[in-house]
Amino acid sequence: MKKSTTILCLLLALLPLVVSAQKGLPPLIDRELLFGDPEISGGQLSPDGKFLSFIKPYKGTRNIWVKGLKEPFDKARPMTNDQSRPVRNYFWSRDGKYLLYVQDKGGDENFNIYAVNPAEKRAAGQEVPAARDLTGLKGVRVEIYNVPLTDPNTLYIGLNDRDKAWHDLYKLNLATGAKTLVRKNTDRISSWTFDWNDQLRLAARANADGSYEWLRVNGDQMTPFYKTSLDEDSEVVGFAKDNQHVYLTTNKGADRNLSEIVLMAPATSQEKLFAADPQHRVDVGALEISEKTHEPVLVDYNDDRMRRVWLDKTFEQDFKTVAAKLPNLDVYPVSHTTDERLWLLSATDATHPSVAYLFDRQTKQLTKQYETRPKLPVADLAPMQVVRYKSSDGLEIPAYLTLPKGVDPKNLPVVIFPHGGPWARDMYGFNAYHQFLANRGYAVLSPNFRASTGYGKKFLEAGNNEWGQKMQDDLTWGVKYLEEQGIADPKRVGIMGGSYGGYATLAGVAFTPDVYAAAVAIVAPSNLVTLLNAIPPYWEAGRKQMYARMGDPNTEAGKAQMFRQSPLNSADKIKTPLMVVQGANDPRVNKVEADQIVVALRDRNYPVQYILAPDEGHGFARPVNNLAMIAASEKFLSGYLHGRYQESMTPAVAKRLGEITVDPKTVTLKKVGTATMEMK
Repeated sequence: MKKSTTILCLLLALLPLVVSAQKGLPPLIDRELLFGDPEISGGQLSPDGKFLSFIKPYKGTRNIWVKGLKEPFDKARPMTNDQSRPVRNYFWSRDGKYLLYVQDKGGDENFNIYAVNPAEKRAAGQEVPAARDLTGLKGVRVEIYNVPLTDPNTLYIGLNDRDKAWHDLYKLNLATGAKTLVRKNTDRISSWTFDWNDQLRLAARANADGSYEWLRVNGDQMTPFYKTSLDEDSEVVGFAKDNQHVYLTTNKGADRNLSEIVLMAPATSQEKLFAADPQHRVDVGALEISEKTHEPVLVDYNDDRMRRVWLDKTFEQDFKTVAAKLPNLDVYPVSHTTDERLWLLSATDATHPSVAYLFDRQTKQLTKQYETRPKLPVADLAPMQVVRYKSSDGLEIPAYLTLPKGVDPKNLPVVIFPHGGPWARDMYGFNAYHQFLANRGYAVLSPNFRASTGYGKKFLEAGNNEWGQKMQDDLTWGVKYLEEQGIADPKRVGIMGGSYGGYATLAGVAFTPDVYAAAVAIVAPSNLVTLLNAIPPYWEAGRKQMYARMGDPNTEAGKAQMFRQSPLNSADKIKTPLMVVQGANDPRVNKVEADQIVVALRDRNYPVQYILAPDEGHGFARPVNNLAMIAASEKFLSGYLHGRYQESMTPAVAKRLGEITVDPKTVTLKKVGTATMEMK
């Protein structure tokens, strides 16, 4: 019998098992319901509580809308008409006069600030108020440092127009767009902190050796009062009520593994423990401080699920009232009025996308406002669970697992979905990718591998110099865990991720070629040397820390390590079907990272699929691009892992998929800085 005939017979023999496993699954969920535009999202209360703003598609692109708080949503009026890219983030000025948002060009992350006056009288035929570009700079990334209550016509911003690596501090007039220089940054200052009177009081300096210092600002004088080493982190959360002490998150010191919040006096450097995880499991999370009373309200801790420790009993009682009406959901504050009477809340969990509620703290009335994805069949969504397993050296790895609903969790196709960063973490909650893949029949595992944040300094540092090595083992041993539990079919394991998750995808197929049967690498670094040589100049503050955690390309040992850990240099070992996805304008992971791996596989006549969006950066913002990529990925994974896929797509998505699908034969390479494909 011919080899091809034998393979065909084996596939036909397996087919009844695959079909049987899919019979109990819920109906296919249209990918548009998970990855298309939310119907309404991003709600914000105006400072006086008279209006509710939100993001909703206008002429096919997400823009800002406003309605009276008590008006129905069909009375809302569009405020912006940006058809180039969706508006993703915005906020009200402190006096409610302006809506402010940031926008870049094609994903280049050079953000400018725009202002819209909702009360502006429109000329005949004018659909929306005029949007003014307040900063109006090209190739410059604007940072926002302070939105002062005491001067609502002002923003304090940073501009790197003079020095691409460091931002000078400016005062921006919202009415006129005039920019007044406050501080020329010649001291490697990475951030500025203002007190409750909106006076500049503190600065953070990134030293050339990778250490950080916090400085008191007094006129032209800056005096250090707290310093952390290259392996430590600290961050000022804000000033205490007395305006003399600050709340500072820190993991400084050999005896401090989990980060804590201390109350510190910058004038004397004396500190007192304020908050630490009472269960001794995770780093301290966010401290919320009332802008009205200047007193702390709560501290949260991101454990398996979010935990809160309430510091304000009135707020605690209010949230207990809300929780009783929204049982088993995680409720998050989103926005509030200046007087803190009205709050916009988000209620969600792993099987419920966000629903917005208005809570009146005076009347205790809770009123539903909108659902982000009301057409999504939540009854068909799959629960998320926490699992833990041991890695190659015995380190415990926490992970989130979503199993397909309606089928026995045995011998399933699997997608490993590592997070980006890598100095970040996955958390419990609604995850569109988990739900999408589970609906298609896959078990989905997102491990918080070593180097993930939130689990203490030792866990983070266990990932130092371990890209593609022990960090990759943490994913491989996740596969082993699922196989030992009988969940995974060893022949149908895939891997998919973006940014560092994209690197881990490439590393998985390059360094463990027998583990994965399909891989989708999104905005993925393929060569660590070219990656670090091309990082944006405004990342200079973190350069030394990146060298410490990834390898120093300026040393022979560092270059050798990074050469070894670059999937590009093991491309000859790849035998897993691979799809590569890239945004052409990505400032973090340049297009050459995708081009290099595509060319390496092409030149050895190994098939590779390439999706390249010319109008995107680090991740796809435009839904039509995202839906095209997901449709292609879905079909690709189904072809090799035998999960389900939705054959249909809208004409716009089909057209866009054709436009952004690249023939690998047409890809050419360019040098990046002084680095080429090979280590010299």
